[in-house]
Amino acid sequence: MRNNKFVDIKNISMTYHTLDNETIALKELSFHVDKGEIVSLVGPSGCGKSTILSIIAGLLKPSTGEIFIDGHRIDGPNKASGYMFQRDNLFPWRTILQNVLIGLEIQKKVNDESIARVSQLLDTYGLGEFKNHYPDQLSGGMRQRVALIRTLAVEPELLLLDEPFSALDYQNRLAVGDEIARIIKKEGKTALMVTHDVGEAISMSDRVLVLSNRPATIKNIHHIQLTCQSDNPSPIQCREAPEFRHYFNLIWKELDVYVK
Repeated sequence: MRNNKFVDIKNISMTYHTLDNETIALKELSFHVDKGEIVSLVGPSGCGKSTILSIIAGLLKPSTGEIFIDGHRIDGPNKASGYMFQRDNLFPWRTILQNVLIGLEIQKKVNDESIARVSQLLDTYGLGEFKNHYPDQLSGGMRQRVALIRTLAVEPELLLLDEPFSALDYQNRLAVGDEIARIIKKEGKTALMVTHDVGEAISMSDRVLVLSNRPATIKNIHHIQLTCQSDNPSPIQCREAPEFRHYFNLIWKELDVYVK
């Protein structure tokens, strides 16, 4: 049988050392993400969720364990993964098109073909007419779309999303979550998302991994199966599924163990 583990995390631990003491952030953590899946990580604040993304991106080296993406061991920064942070981090002095091209500039891959491809992405996802605008002329939701397209521009195989909607108000968070999920699925990407929002995790994900308090271990894995009227439901439509509340209460209780 073919191994479908696109991302394979094997027994990673992470210990931070200071002059005074050491902090164990992750302890023998193992999980995988299949090709084309959207998987969410939820857990108590400070349990190491963002650390996991940084390790997968190759920005941090784990104390122990191994990370594989598409069968290749990750030992440092890699082109297989694209990181989308909490803030859009758009440069205010650059136009939207210029912002989206930054990653390609760093890789020295800006040419007529790549510019045309990026322009097509902006057109496809409703930002074509804003190519020559500046970030402060866009809404927060539009800026997050720009940030995702900037990540997609370098053609990563894996998207790492670190609380991508946390800077938005609730109404915009729902709307942008719908848009981002639609883009990820349409582009056929594999994604691993960190979020504090349980409803967001359930409505956007194929699986939700619940982490324990620090040092983080896998407390539970929920395979999300929602009964939706649409064959290709949006996250907002998924929230209307009869099973949604069941998953929400179950995961919330698992997290509530650590609320002081």
